[in-house]
Amino acid sequence: MPVLLFLIDTSASMNQRTHLGTTYLDIAKGAVETFMKLRGRDPASRGDRYMLVNFEDAPFGIKAGWKESHATFMTELRNLQATGLTTVGQSLRTSFDLLNLNRLVTGIDNYGQGRNPFFLEPAIIIAISDGNKLTSSNSVQDELHLPLTTPLPGSELTKEPFRWDQRLFALVLRIPGNASVETEPLGGVPPDDSPITPMCEVTGGRSYSVFSQRMLNQCLESLVQKIQSGVVINFEKTGPDPPPLEDAPAEALKSGPQPWHCCHKLIYVRPNLKTGVPIGHWPIPEAFWPDQNSPTLPPRSAHPQVRFSCVDAEPMVIDKVPFDKYELEPSPLTQYILERKSPHTCWQVFVSNSAKYSDLGQPFGYLKASTALNCVNLFVMPYNYPVLLPLLDDLIKVHKFKPTLKWRQSFENYLKTMPPYYIGSLRKALRIMGAPNLLADNMEYGLSYSVVSYLKKLSQQTKIEYDRLIVSIGKKPPPEPGIKVRWRGGGVSLAQRRDFIQQLQSLSGEAPALPVELNPKEFQGFHLALLNKGLKPQSFRNPYDIPRSHLLDQLSRMRRNLLNTSVCTLRGQDSDQLHSVPIAQMGNYQDFLKAAPQPLRDADPEQPKRLHTFGNPFKLDKKGMMIDEADEFVTGPQNKGKRPGDNNINMPGGGPKRRRCMSPLLRLGRAYTPPVSPSASPRHSSETDINDGSPDLIINHLNQNHYGSDSSSDLEMDLHTGPADLQENHTSDEAQVLRHMDDDEEEEESGQQRAGELLPSLEGGVERALIEDPPPRFLSPSALKKHIHTETTKVNNELRTLITKEIRKPGRHYEKIFLLLKQIQGTLDTRLIFLQNIIKEAARFKKRVLIEQLENFLEEIHNRSNNMNHVDSL
Repeated sequence: MPVLLFLIDTSASMNQRTHLGTTYLDIAKGAVETFMKLRGRDPASRGDRYMLVNFEDAPFGIKAGWKESHATFMTELRNLQATGLTTVGQSLRTSFDLLNLNRLVTGIDNYGQGRNPFFLEPAIIIAISDGNKLTSSNSVQDELHLPLTTPLPGSELTKEPFRWDQRLFALVLRIPGNASVETEPLGGVPPDDSPITPMCEVTGGRSYSVFSQRMLNQCLESLVQKIQSGVVINFEKTGPDPPPLEDAPAEALKSGPQPWHCCHKLIYVRPNLKTGVPIGHWPIPEAFWPDQNSPTLPPRSAHPQVRFSCVDAEPMVIDKVPFDKYELEPSPLTQYILERKSPHTCWQVFVSNSAKYSDLGQPFGYLKASTALNCVNLFVMPYNYPVLLPLLDDLIKVHKFKPTLKWRQSFENYLKTMPPYYIGSLRKALRIMGAPNLLADNMEYGLSYSVVSYLKKLSQQTKIEYDRLIVSIGKKPPPEPGIKVRWRGGGVSLAQRRDFIQQLQSLSGEAPALPVELNPKEFQGFHLALLNKGLKPQSFRNPYDIPRSHLLDQLSRMRRNLLNTSVCTLRGQDSDQLHSVPIAQMGNYQDFLKAAPQPLRDADPEQPKRLHTFGNPFKLDKKGMMIDEADEFVTGPQNKGKRPGDNNINMPGGGPKRRRCMSPLLRLGRAYTPPVSPSASPRHSSETDINDGSPDLIINHLNQNHYGSDSSSDLEMDLHTGPADLQENHTSDEAQVLRHMDDDEEEEESGQQRAGELLPSLEGGVERALIEDPPPRFLSPSALKKHIHTETTKVNNELRTLITKEIRKPGRHYEKIFLLLKQIQGTLDTRLIFLQNIIKEAARFKKRVLIEQLENFLEEIHNRSNNMNHVDSL
């Protein structure tokens, strides 16, 4: 999870305007938003954490830290104002302390026990400034100095304020105020010569000198590519140079320091594909031998000093012994190694003073070019691996994991030369190999009791400091008390001096009248108030809030307000000022909602709430669109003012206006809707209430009319058992049928429909209830088949959506799923395919019990179809 901290210069010099018409601060804000858009294209950006720090004093300069949301970050970014000094050093120290605040709590630095590259929290600080002089309340500095004192506990354990997985990049804005006639230089963006550049290079970053908007976009795209998971290491050559190659150029043969002799570059620590976090086995050794009697730890440098020897060695790897492999960032060192074209040799690496009796130390890994000669890798092995790996190889191949006495003596001699903090990693490696008992469990790790207790104490103090800082973020700095008027004791006031009066008389020509009593203690402890920029100017109340250039305009506004000539009904305001909003605040719609008064409650709480959306007043809240309440949503609150008895008979045009249902499920007897209160209007005598079995009646009617081979159906049986007059007038009473259906639709619109009520004795009425738009009286077979297929597909799609939602719910309540499965439409093959898809969906969520029940259900359908075929054959 990379941390991206933006350090924005909010000094007063950021108010200068460019030839584009925008200030430097506006350009900085736009650069941050552009960077976030570019970074958002990468799928790995989901885990990014954004922080915002400006040039105010800590902790008020921290605008967004560890706990603030993305919305808070954007709000604080828009509200930044350039009013302070260029305190780069103090702000950088605040940024590093903010990043390091959580490291002692998590133990990521692993002080005194080796440096683990796979324990990292990659962070990038992007500073955006104008590159002017560094100013403070005391003086103007030419060089960048970070404060030595810090409230962060444990800062004395590292010499530098940063860590090896933190890099600083600076965008120095040099966009001129006048448009330049000269063409921009092609190629890369040059580094800047401001004081922040050396700090960037020390951390492993760099600075960019930006002269145009195009160069700024180029820099932002480059910075997005710099977001890599890795740590910075100092590589230095030790010993003589390697022998030159036969076809080497003349430049490579010259003596003296070369660029590849000392490189300050990143090694990439790739996350594991399965877990998403880096996994490693061996640390990089410390630059000191741990002493059991030492009460303190020596401070370490932020970047380890790794020395490499140019003597060719053979790379050593054993199958069962784990090792770590890290790719080096392209640098002069990697270029030199790749030019030698020797992928089968390696250069060993050391850390000075890591061994007990050797200044250079023992090798802990090697640098080696890849087989394809496209990169250089750092292999981190066990400490002094040329001694350990042959011993382990003999243990596996010769002794078959049964060590002899001689082998044990050699292994114990190796353990004496190994730093004690390697014991934990070696024990894990031996367990992987299958020899877990070679190391005793009581072997110590090399830290004294006083050091361990000190680290625990630092962890507790850091946790307290972390909680204190989290609470303080977001608070506004206290207002300045003002300018204190000094009282000069009991001295005589200037107004009482005779020479002062004579001077006034000589200038004005007349003697001023002296006050009767002058109290010299009148202004004791008096403060002159400063201008509060947070208060909105009140030009109708305070004349001092009116700028000199707006005096005439303000007089006309006051005149209109006095004479009530404007449309505005509010006293003391103007219609222009009501709609005058700064450009920076036009997008803060959430702040406007917070400041708005609390709205009244809805008259109908069941009505779905509308979202606050710009330009789309018809967008509904999806939470109110549940399928179980769809029937009530469509038919309930639409026309509450209508009475059930009022029909649309008197409407011009003859027939009533039919309403379209939301889905095919609502047309099938509404089997999924909860029961609704019965209607108050009287029903026709021929209408009969159908119980919960009505959906089965309709489905059977559909199946036997559309797919069945029998000519007799349940519906026809019901028709024969109905009244005789209705059977005789079946074809002639179409108007009566329409009137009954209009009554049903009118009751549905008024929210008082009867669930599942149909006219069982009228086939035409049932057809109209089932079909959204009734087809013609006589359809061709192909058109009828196509219409039936369309209706079946709609119903099955709705059923599939509902069943999928039920499968995703936790628990083992599957009754509703099988109730829905009984209502599948279509032929036998269609139902079988539908059921197999449902079984696959249940397997995707690992619902084993449900899968067994669905397979039994599928087997029942097969058996039933086989029995039907057997009866037909007889």
